[in-house]
Amino acid sequence: MSRRRVVITGIGVATPIGVGVPRFWNGILESRQGAGPISLFDATDFRTSIAMEVDDFNPSATIERKVLKLLDRYAQFAVVCSDEAIEDSGFSDPSLRENAGVIIGSGIGGISEIEEQHSVLCDRGHDRVSPFLIPKLMLNAGAGHIAIRHGLRGPNFSTASACASAQHALGVAWKEIALGEVDVILTGGSEATITPLAIAGFCQLKAMSTRNDEPETAMRPFQKSRDGFVMGEGGAILIFEELEHARRRGARIYCEVLGFGMTDDAHHITAPLPDGSMAAESMRAALKSAGKDLTDVTYINAHGTSTPLNDIMESRAIRAVFGSHADKLMVSSTKSQIGHLLGASGAAELAAVAMGIANNVVPATINQVDPDPECDLDYVPGEPRESVIDVALSNSFGFGGHNACLCVGRFKD
Repeated sequence: MSRRRVVITGIGVATPIGVGVPRFWNGILESRQGAGPISLFDATDFRTSIAMEVDDFNPSATIERKVLKLLDRYAQFAVVCSDEAIEDSGFSDPSLRENAGVIIGSGIGGISEIEEQHSVLCDRGHDRVSPFLIPKLMLNAGAGHIAIRHGLRGPNFSTASACASAQHALGVAWKEIALGEVDVILTGGSEATITPLAIAGFCQLKAMSTRNDEPETAMRPFQKSRDGFVMGEGGAILIFEELEHARRRGARIYCEVLGFGMTDDAHHITAPLPDGSMAAESMRAALKSAGKDLTDVTYINAHGTSTPLNDIMESRAIRAVFGSHADKLMVSSTKSQIGHLLGASGAAELAAVAMGIANNVVPATINQVDPDPECDLDYVPGEPRESVIDVALSNSFGFGGHNACLCVGRFKD
């Protein structure tokens, strides 16, 4: 069976540099970043007391009150992003219903609801725990509510692979459409982990930056002085659509989804395989499934977490795959601007890549202050760069050794 072509026809985002595609993209163009002291709870005494919050998020503006009370913050992000993506794509709800699905990734899901109701259990007793606890904490709640809201009756589930969750959702969505199972999928990721328990846990892992007095430069991927990531939150939903289906309705096309690859390190539950060999294999698999050569690739949106181990590993993996062509690649980390959205990161980063392809702009890696000699690629430092992007890769790696890579490119008839 011949493989069908898949394009991106709609985008919705909620990030620390803006809710909605126009504000998000302007933030990318302006090299803006979203870090500051945590305001969602009192983190004064925490080892890390900074994060990148979505401070202009107002879900009550678009979500009905009776629905809003059923949604944890992570699911609120998913629903708001889905509304924007559908509007951006030009769909009317009835035209979506019969052959459209939802595949959303999240690494942790409804943790704020878990924390809140655990406090109720301890302070007031088991019979005062909310009946909405289970429906709100479920990892699949975002996907389920999107389907209910828009009447989408196709495949519907969630992926969970830590920081690779959204990338796996995107890859599976591409395969479902390419193989003819469905015509349209709303796919992406959502995460809301700026909570006392989640931040405490990552503090204990010593995974986050402790530059509490200089949050605006704390997230510094590929730099010698990097000391961990800055937690972000938010989400992104993209409309993946079969090409002929999109053509028939005259849809605008941002870019084409070309291929996907995934592997596992089988090495350590939190640390990446140092030589990056299996991360490299995920990139090779994505290129093979896309039918693209190494020299076709213009740009890589890196996982780029600003952690000591990841950035060296990823740089090594890119060199292992591309050889001498690595010196011609542009590589950047969107996380330098929006923080680490954990299970939603791959989706928000793909939104930046899709906009970059459509607008001939490569997003920057900001906070490039003291380059690490072991990270020796062109990381597009400081400011975005005007450039045609023919083929791009987007990398995501997660605890558990999960590696996922999506290949996208400029749409050509």
